[in-house]
Amino acid sequence: MREYTVAEVSRMAGVSARTLHHYDAIGLLKPARVTRAGYRLYSDASLRRLQSILLFRELEFPLKQIAAMLDSPGFDPQEALGQQIRLLELRAAHTQKLIGLARRLQQGGTELMEFGAFDKSELKAYAQEARERWGGTAAYREYEERQKAAPAGGQNEANRRLMALLAELGALRDEGPACEAAQSKVAELQSFITAHYYTCTDEIMLGLGEMYTADERMRRNIDATGGEGTAEFAQKAIAAYCRARRG
Repeated sequence: MREYTVAEVSRMAGVSARTLHHYDAIGLLKPARVTRAGYRLYSDASLRRLQSILLFRELEFPLKQIAAMLDSPGFDPQEALGQQIRLLELRAAHTQKLIGLARRLQQGGTELMEFGAFDKSELKAYAQEARERWGGTAAYREYEERQKAAPAGGQNEANRRLMALLAELGALRDEGPACEAAQSKVAELQSFITAHYYTCTDEIMLGLGEMYTADERMRRNIDATGGEGTAEFAQKAIAAYCRARRG
């Protein structure tokens, strides 16, 4: 698997090394790994995520909202790309209207008064729809509120315990994802997420399980904690748990 240094990513994407370091610091774009010497290395999956980030940035989405959207359990890259294309088309149409107005002013004199070209209501409405689709869920708002109320260091401890629970689940992979012990551990995991992050419905739980394998960075972190195959086993155990709950 090809890996890219900060300098290479900076050159390819046209963003500064300082920006990449900032994205890492706020958890928006973590490197695939960090060498013992402290060098950040990025994978192809990292670059795909960066591409999504930069598209949303071009559309003037705040970094916090971009992170919320990309990390949403139900985030669909293809659907999001369709939204980005539509937003870019709306912005291009808005720019063309402004260019047309400027040319008419140039030709007809500055006394001409037209204000329709400044209307951004459709663009704003569609952008809001995208924000609500990925980053405006009740679960995310609940998570934000809990983050604010959490004591210093409390969230780090919750994150540590969450990874420990996933490792404990992974330790059961020889027994099969539908075994009683694995299903009990998934129930414990769901209760823990509800207690420390947001109300984890079965639908959200299923989405999280899928993300554990679909998101390369998350898969790697989970496997690093619980051993190779932990993320895939967790996804299968969660899927079995949610199927059983649906009856």
